Amino acid sequence: MKDLTKYYLDNDILFKQIKEVSPKELGSRKKIDIFVATSVKKEFYAIFIINSKSRFIRKNAIDLLELYSKLIDFQDHNFKRIELLISSPLCSKAKKFLEENKWRVRVDFM
Repeated sequence: MKDLTKYYLDNDILFKQIKEVSPKELGSRKKIDIFVATSVKKEFYAIFIINSKSRFIRKNAIDLLELYSKLIDFQDHNFKRIELLISSPLCSKAKKFLEENKWRVRVDFM
């Protein structure tokens, strides 16, 4: 969580509150870090962090959208900003698909 706050602080975003949601609470077995955060400007963030060695492809992007819809139901809230922080190689089709669905994709996290 310390790396997450430092990363966003470098981008001039300050969070008032950050809460981690485990994938088990959403009924998933994926190895992913999920954070729900509120910025000082009262914007609500859903942050997904993926740290893997294999390529992130479109099938993974579809799974990520399903996980996001479960997060909306679990938190009972729509988020203003949805972000994916990823350190693995990213397929261009998956990135385009996520950006069409109003996601912000940041590559080379950590």
